[in-house]
Amino acid sequence: MAELLTIGAFARTAELTPKALRLYDELGLLRPAHVDPASGYRYYEPLQLERARLVARLRLLGMPLARITAVCTLPPAAAADEVAAYWAQVEHDTDARRRLARLLADHLRGKEPATMNSTLLRLSGAAASDSGLARETNQDTAYAGPGLLAVADGYGPAGARASTLAVDALKALSGPPDQAVPAAVEAANRGIAGLDGSGTTLTALVWAGSELVLAHVGDSRAYLLRDGELLRLTTDHSYVRTLVDEGRLTEEEASAHPQRALLTRALDGREDSGVDVSARQARPGDRYLLCSDGLSAVLPEAEIRRALVAAEDPEAAVRELVALTRRVGAPDNIAAAVADVADVAQGG
Repeated sequence: MAELLTIGAFARTAELTPKALRLYDELGLLRPAHVDPASGYRYYEPLQLERARLVARLRLLGMPLARITAVCTLPPAAAADEVAAYWAQVEHDTDARRRLARLLADHLRGKEPATMNSTLLRLSGAAASDSGLARETNQDTAYAGPGLLAVADGYGPAGARASTLAVDALKALSGPPDQAVPAAVEAANRGIAGLDGSGTTLTALVWAGSELVLAHVGDSRAYLLRDGELLRLTTDHSYVRTLVDEGRLTEEEASAHPQRALLTRALDGREDSGVDVSARQARPGDRYLLCSDGLSAVLPEAEIRRALVAAEDPEAAVRELVALTRRVGAPDNIAAAVADVADVAQGG
């Protein structure tokens, strides 16, 4: 029997770190050949180096640990097919992100049509909220009305009341939206303070001429479909999003994390609710989607895009998105609101 390698020597030879090896041991991906019962020190056989090097290279590709575990259990030919399939998906996703990056860069540089500011636009929308298939009550609120699109995902004993308060606060704004929206959200947050142990997310679009003011706190989301491309406009205020941003989780790993619903920001009555407010220039043909995580957590963005592209109008889009979510199990409440931007002169 070959002499066992210490964890330090094995890590250097395999081009891994001792920290990574300890994690792979915990996950069952790469168990040590022997663990000293007194010190807990790990030892590895030289024959394990081939698997360790494979894991290291798959991590360099960005492959999630769960998928690496599956690859390592396959025969060589099947493992090769799985790696090829993974990289094909990476290339497809990279191409989609490249197009979205160009879209976002053009927006930030102000490359809008020259007639934009002189075009009279209108916003028409539809919204729906559904309890889903696993919850007895519905704490989500969705609204589409004159000049306002909003969704809120309540939680706690009075979650339904919290989400309603948040959306209602935006229905009667007065003054410039960039000032009125934060004030209204603050007022809603003060009202929610009286709902002990309850709170809500809030994602809303307020119409202001040819501009939209976006307000966001929590993990509900806003999307823009423009020229056939789907762009996510918001960042989740959640624990797993923080881990992704720090490079400790991939997007795929975050979607299955047991604490994916843990929020870092919400309207819960505390002073540091930290709502994000920004303005966006609207364009004819834009389609916006706001949704709670009851939809975004179960429908892949590719599926969301297909539904938005195919739908004839906002009402059809909302109906299809709710139906798709229910079709895959709908483990949570669902809120969805869709709006189209049209040129009034064209009657669109």
